[in-house]
Amino acid sequence: MAASKASELTDAIRAGTSGRTDTAALAEAVAERASGEGLLDIAYCEIDSPLGRLTAAATEGGLVMLSFPNHPLDQTLEELAERIGPRVLEAPSRFDSLRRELEEYFDGRRRSFDIELDWRLIRGFTLKVLDQTNRIPFGETRSYAEMAVAAGSPRAFRAAGSALGANPIPIIIPCHRVLRSGGGIGGYGGGLPVKRTLLGIEGIEIS
Repeated sequence: MAASKASELTDAIRAGTSGRTDTAALAEAVAERASGEGLLDIAYCEIDSPLGRLTAAATEGGLVMLSFPNHPLDQTLEELAERIGPRVLEAPSRFDSLRRELEEYFDGRRRSFDIELDWRLIRGFTLKVLDQTNRIPFGETRSYAEMAVAAGSPRAFRAAGSALGANPIPIIIPCHRVLRSGGGIGGYGGGLPVKRTLLGIEGIEIS
């Protein structure tokens, strides 16, 4: 039944593209039709940035993952398929707003993001920490200990660090704004050069 539905979908899209052979256009049309038919779990695209190529993924609920270049595309898609659903298609136009907002941020013209987020991959204490992290203003920093306090567990600063390291939507949820007590840069899933770059964009210099 599912195979028959998928075949019908593909045939319909081929007919609707008026003979075009452009792969990107076909993929976009497939994703749009699949979404309309309730056959799409996750849309994704790759976005060029000063940090390298990012991978963005979204559900109907919003942006669910943003991966750095050190997280391979295949690995990202496999993780999404396992954790959310196997129906994953490339759909670049869905990310036009994200692409624009990221460009403005990297150019120093944006201080906050208006992108809808899907928090389903974030649970428990990690959710508490990242919810508080999402409230840190542009150009300000907090310590791991402060985030533990904000999340309601003052002694859990190491767990707060682990929660920040598990952030599936970096940059947008600004875990780069959390440093070690005393101002040390701490760790970062995208690598310390990336963290320094993001902090530098916000006027924060770390020795």
